[in-house]
Amino acid sequence: MSEAAAPGPLRLGLLGNPNSGKTTLFNALTGLRARVGNYPGVTVERREADIDLDGRRAVVIDLPGTYSLEPLSEDEAIVSRVLAGDVAEVPPPDALVVVADACSLERSLAFVGDIVRRGLPTCLVLTMLDELHARGGRLDRERLEAALGIPVIEVIGHRGIGIDRLRALLPAPETWSTPPLPPPAERDERARWADSVLSHVLSTRPGRHRLTDAIDRVVLHPMLGVALFVVVMTCFFQLIFAWASPLMDAIDGGVAVLGEAARAGLPPGLLADFVVDGVIAGVGSVVIFLPQIVLLFALLHLLEDVGYMARAAFVVDRVMGWVGLEGRAFVALLSSYACAVPGIMATRTISDRRDRLLTILVAPLMSCSARLPVYAILIAAFVPPALVLGFVPLRGVVLGLLYLLGIVVAVIAAIVIRKTLVRGPTADFVMELPPYRVPSLRNVGLRVYDRSKDFAWKAGTIIFAMSIVVWALGYFPRSSEVLDRYESKREELAANLEGDELEEARSRLDNEERGALLRASALGRMGRAIEPVVRPLGWDWRIGMAVLAAFPAREVVVSTLGIVYDLGEEGAEQEERLVTRIRNTKWPDGSRIFTVPVALSLMVFFALCCQCGATVATIRRETNSWRWAIFAFTYLTVLAYVAALLTYQVGTALA
Repeated sequence: MSEAAAPGPLRLGLLGNPNSGKTTLFNALTGLRARVGNYPGVTVERREADIDLDGRRAVVIDLPGTYSLEPLSEDEAIVSRVLAGDVAEVPPPDALVVVADACSLERSLAFVGDIVRRGLPTCLVLTMLDELHARGGRLDRERLEAALGIPVIEVIGHRGIGIDRLRALLPAPETWSTPPLPPPAERDERARWADSVLSHVLSTRPGRHRLTDAIDRVVLHPMLGVALFVVVMTCFFQLIFAWASPLMDAIDGGVAVLGEAARAGLPPGLLADFVVDGVIAGVGSVVIFLPQIVLLFALLHLLEDVGYMARAAFVVDRVMGWVGLEGRAFVALLSSYACAVPGIMATRTISDRRDRLLTILVAPLMSCSARLPVYAILIAAFVPPALVLGFVPLRGVVLGLLYLLGIVVAVIAAIVIRKTLVRGPTADFVMELPPYRVPSLRNVGLRVYDRSKDFAWKAGTIIFAMSIVVWALGYFPRSSEVLDRYESKREELAANLEGDELEEARSRLDNEERGALLRASALGRMGRAIEPVVRPLGWDWRIGMAVLAAFPAREVVVSTLGIVYDLGEEGAEQEERLVTRIRNTKWPDGSRIFTVPVALSLMVFFALCCQCGATVATIRRETNSWRWAIFAFTYLTVLAYVAALLTYQVGTALA
């Protein structure tokens, strides 16, 4: 006789209102075992984790925060569909754990009643008990358990109090008590039922949070609140930019050292070039984003857990509403100045689907740090070190105007997209203002880990693949004519020079060979093929090729220009020589290629385009659709082309 199949894992659905402590409880139960993704076909985040409950396997499903089972948003709709078993690849839960904030139990009881009426084994977890007591509130857990007819557990998640009792309860939901009668379903009856339960179990209602009220008199003040917001967001942006830069430089240096070590340990040829310039450089293009992502989400979650993020969104909501966005979009757009990737990921805090999509589509217009190398080279080459009004550096003014250009175009694009592609009623901006709390560093760390791991494994694989593809296009085909010509030159050098002079000559020859091979590669041929398209912008095929090579990351355009002009890839000396070479490059008729209008057109193009594989991959990841990723890349590329065309043609006419 065959043995019976082993039962599947127990599936536990974790539900609760936003800011109820549900995420803290999930992390306390699961630790670092969470799997993060999206529900099929939608952008709502899905988190699950496998745990062991006294020998019984279980899956904890962290459902989106919701106030009701009658959906008003995509998040709430997913909760209802998961409970009904209507989501593909997501079996319905076997039992439900409802999380409620003890300080705002009057808001949660009607929701608890709706859950109990579904008939699944249900338990209630009360959080924030320490805050309830601090505010003078007193709640009788046993009376609440008797009134509801389901188990009630009191926990303080960030301190681990009550977690062991909850874990002891979870393995056997079939033994949980059930209510003798389900709570009423009608609106008025539900409210009366919740009030009667509350009056029966809450002997002393909690008073107002005095510290929160005192702080909010400043934070939400029409003038002081705005001033504080400016200060906080300025520090927020500067910390991301300043703290991430040394880490990113260290990663960049580490990748370079690793590449040199790999090249020294491998025989010259295809394998060494693939490992160093393809694999190691491709991995580096993914890892180098992590410092900004980690810092962004660490600061976001700290401010969110403290209670400030809800206030910040409230303060700027009116201004953002002018362009069809809500207050929470501001932080995502501000973060995009450091890098569009974490900025787009930060839109997860926006609950309305249309508002979130609109924010994602305009976020790449914020001038990220990857554009700075392009700006720096061209401004240094063509903008004189003069002063405006006697004390303002002209180069700084030009750089500021490029940043302003992105803001102005983003406002226009947001208005147009709101009126066309994401039409619909503007969602009411409703956000609970939670009391100020001391954040749990462990909880923040777990959430940052989830976000960083999610980026590395999902968007990172696409970025890496694109880096390999671009490397291959710039490497193949290998011109035997170029290789033979430069091998003969090396033999000639060895016969006529020696010592340091020979090494310097070989280095120059290596740079020339790399430039010649790149010009003969598929990427070089693509550059020549698109020259008729980019010629109206004032660009030659070399500029077009560098722009194509920069698709995985914008800053690659500088190193690509360095190679194509036979100067090597990086370093301050090479950049100085590149500035000189750019100034002196000429068309066949002897006229200069790089003029001020050409430089401006190239800077405008990079200021507006979506020339970043990481951004495209992240848009696809966050919208759960290649359609929106392709649309964003297309509309931004067309917009950048038209703006660059106007810049060059008008600039040339004026010059």
